[in-house]
Amino acid sequence: MLPAGEPAGEEGTERQVYIDRGVGIPDRLERIWAPYRMSYIKTHPRSSDAAQDEQDAVKRDPFLEVPKMSDEDGLIVARGETVYCVLNLYPYNAGHMMVVPFRKERNLEDLTAEESAELMLFVQTAIRALKNVSNPHAVNVGLNLGKASGGSVGDHLHVHVVPRWSGDANFMTVIDGTKVLPQTLRQTRALLAGAWGELIDAPGVTDPSLTSAVTTTTAPTEVR
Repeated sequence: MLPAGEPAGEEGTERQVYIDRGVGIPDRLERIWAPYRMSYIKTHPRSSDAAQDEQDAVKRDPFLEVPKMSDEDGLIVARGETVYCVLNLYPYNAGHMMVVPFRKERNLEDLTAEESAELMLFVQTAIRALKNVSNPHAVNVGLNLGKASGGSVGDHLHVHVVPRWSGDANFMTVIDGTKVLPQTLRQTRALLAGAWGELIDAPGVTDPSLTSAVTTTTAPTEVR
């Protein structure tokens, strides 16, 4: 950007540069303007006081809320009878999906035979869709059962399906704690949903519609 007041163009018009001014102590962190995060800010559930907010956080289960949304808004790739596949809101790599039972269940051993069978079928199909779309060098598949294992939602099991490439844990991730994603989550979801639907005998129902690459609409959602 040009400094404020510097002419830009033959007409001599000036470009205005926005500069924050205020009180604070500089630190080592750089700030990146990320307007797409307003989607989370606007849709975060509100309550009357902090105590109620804390209680709501305990009660909320994002895996129960997401299926109530449209596939596009909820980042759902495919829906089955007992499970669904959804993009991770905070992916390790582009295309990081999770396969989740509709029913809230913390223990893998307590899934019904039908849920177990469809869960594995969805995991296999997610891998097939990934390979068709992005040709990863490898794929991580796994579960974190319970909070102590590292699971962010310890009482609702889910299977992670993460595409991997040689060198994807590069200096950006190791040194700066930053992941670079090539497209928005909504674009990735539409791409994977389309690839899923094109697979022969793929389970579930998909909707690859993409009305917008980003969204700022109000809809119930939560951190995953």
